Amino acid sequence: MTMKSNAREWTIREQIINDPVSGLTIQFEKVPNDNESPFRLRIFGNLPHGNRELLFGNMGERTGAGVAVAGSCRPTWLVDIGD
Repeated sequence: MTMKSNAREWTIREQIINDPVSGLTIQFEKVPNDNESPFRLRIFGNLPHGNRELLFGNMGERTGAGVAVAGSCRPTWLVDIGD
C-alpha cells in the first residue's frame, strides 16, 4: 500500500454509484460493529477475478481486500435520485 505523503481527509457518504459506461457498480458503506475496518468499498460488475471488496481503517488506510461474496449491493435504504 502506498499512502500519499501529504494526504488530506475528505468525506464520502454511503452511496451506490452505477456507471453505465464501464458497467460497474460502486458501493461505499460504513460497516457496523467493526472497529478495525469500519469502511468498505465494493466494486461489482464484469471483473475478470470477480467482484471486489476493499476495507479501510479509521485513518483511511487499506486494511484488507478480497472477493466480495455478497450477492447484491442493493440495500433497503437505496433510493434512486437520478443523475
